[in-house]
Amino acid sequence: MNSKIWLSSPHMGGTEQTYVNEAFATNWIAPLGPHVNGFEQDLATYTAAKHAAALSSGTGALHLALIMLGVKAGDEVICQSMTFSASANPIAYLGAIPVFIDSEKDTWNMCPDLLREAIVDRIAKGKKPKAIIPVHLYGMPAKMDEISAIANEFEIPIIEDAAEALGSSINGKAMGTFGLLGILSFNGNKIITTSGGGALISDQEEYINKARFLATQARDEAPHYQHSEIGYNYRMSNVCAAIGRGQMEVLNERVAQRRANFEYYKNTLANYDGITFLAEPNGYFSNRWLSAVLIDPAKTKDLNRVQIAAELALDNIESRPLWKPMHMQPVFKDAPYYGNGVAESLFENGLCLPSGSNLTTEDLARVTLGITKAFDGQPV
Repeated sequence: MNSKIWLSSPHMGGTEQTYVNEAFATNWIAPLGPHVNGFEQDLATYTAAKHAAALSSGTGALHLALIMLGVKAGDEVICQSMTFSASANPIAYLGAIPVFIDSEKDTWNMCPDLLREAIVDRIAKGKKPKAIIPVHLYGMPAKMDEISAIANEFEIPIIEDAAEALGSSINGKAMGTFGLLGILSFNGNKIITTSGGGALISDQEEYINKARFLATQARDEAPHYQHSEIGYNYRMSNVCAAIGRGQMEVLNERVAQRRANFEYYKNTLANYDGITFLAEPNGYFSNRWLSAVLIDPAKTKDLNRVQIAAELALDNIESRPLWKPMHMQPVFKDAPYYGNGVAESLFENGLCLPSGSNLTTEDLARVTLGITKAFDGQPV
């Protein structure tokens, strides 16, 4: 059998080991340390956010962000439905209620029109949402200008889930910096990784300071262990941050490699009816974390994403459906939802293709060959 082609595997750049060796040589193995400080500065510099807190996961970062905005049990928080569950789970951690919003077709992200509809309706029902969580799906920026305008109009803060979008931007402004708070992820499959980890970024220093405090068990300044608030064990270790510092040195290269993957797929499959790729709106720049396609069975003689994925699996190639929307998940079946079917259609017809920055030209050719076999057994 041919070697496995993974959907999105870690890709080291070469200097990570040097930073890790330094952590070992200086015995900075426990959480915190100089590499954590350095990684936070690297993130702030790259995104142009004024402050960053390196944490154990993007999920933890979102949890802390909600706490800092005062979200309590029974409150409502607006969340994009088309996303991974980590965007919504922290709302439930706090006993709050997610209000899910459908996607629009231009970016596959939160629909501004439905966002407005939901806010007006929730306010009419006596429940003004405490926060809005848009997500930049697969690295494609959401319509942040419109979303931000609506958020400002109703005075609702934005927590920007940029877990998949480090390196993406709108008119040069980094994703994660449009909201009051931004979330990043460095999980093993992300565009850069710290093996596991995340970050909270903001221009508001008090939020980042508070996040660091809560993330280290909320220990008060005292000669003994004293706690006036509930804290969490969410800080990143110095060893993981060391990996992150090496990864930051190759981030732009990783973005370029993933964008090249996308262009390869788009160009190679251009002549097949029923396969479409998500284009970048004017001024938008996507890191193309994952290259995703939509398969229209009406134009492919009933060939669907399940059959294409099965053909790829025969050659030991991993692919994956788009995220199953949160409003379709059993755990959130009772949550309010405002939509018109876009997310359901994306899930039904969408497929994520191998997108790692370490894919070779031969790997990409194997993937596209598998897709062409699913169509007609022969390349175009």
